[in-house]
Amino acid sequence: MLPSVITLVVITTLIAAFRLAPRLLPRRILLDDAPDEPRSFGCGISWLAIKTRDTHRLVRYLELTDLHHANWNSGLGAVYDSELSDDYVFVSPPIKGWTIVAGVSLPLPAGGAFIDKMSPLLQHLATAFSDVQYFATFPIIDFYAWAWWAKGRELRACAIGEAGIVWERGELTPDERKLGLSFIELRGIRGRQGDIGGALDLHPTELHVLSVAGAWSINPVSIGKLNTDAGVGWIGRAPQSWRAERQRRVA
Repeated sequence: MLPSVITLVVITTLIAAFRLAPRLLPRRILLDDAPDEPRSFGCGISWLAIKTRDTHRLVRYLELTDLHHANWNSGLGAVYDSELSDDYVFVSPPIKGWTIVAGVSLPLPAGGAFIDKMSPLLQHLATAFSDVQYFATFPIIDFYAWAWWAKGRELRACAIGEAGIVWERGELTPDERKLGLSFIELRGIRGRQGDIGGALDLHPTELHVLSVAGAWSINPVSIGKLNTDAGVGWIGRAPQSWRAERQRRVA
């Protein structure tokens, strides 16, 4: 009777091991390199819009590693995947003269206790490409951002989250004004009951970010409706230098 019990335990253990093993192995990226037509995206992600058709040159400037060809469907699928999104970005095929770089792993604008790694990245890209734009929309954390560099010069940078304004640089563009985006300072008298004081921010929404993107370059939600040729882009691992990093305290 005892050998039968031992045999049953061994078999049960082996079955459990085989079922668990795939979960413990590193997840492989399943990519398709068959050209396909552009796919729309835009929610819960950040992206760059770069005025270039030279994706090879852009990939070098981004310093991506572990590069693989990927079409729109599999590339966007990878950067929205819960297990892959923190490490990879999708570099699209050129579309209407622009190349899109999309991914959660792009550095976010930061302030306060964290180092701002997006501003230096935009400045770096602006030395090589005539038009560089950045957008972010994360409704789940109420964070929205957009920035525009042209001919090596920053024209506009805005980022705002739950804690308030992170970026507010440059003059509002006409496209922002059309959307009613502005930052109004209300001056009150300190000490009076009910005095609101400080600054009142007209908080943007995801729709605002997408609208600004459409006015400046391409609205990613509308990409799927564009009449363009099928193509193949790249999936690449984001540099370690993009990772969030706290400011070092100086004694």
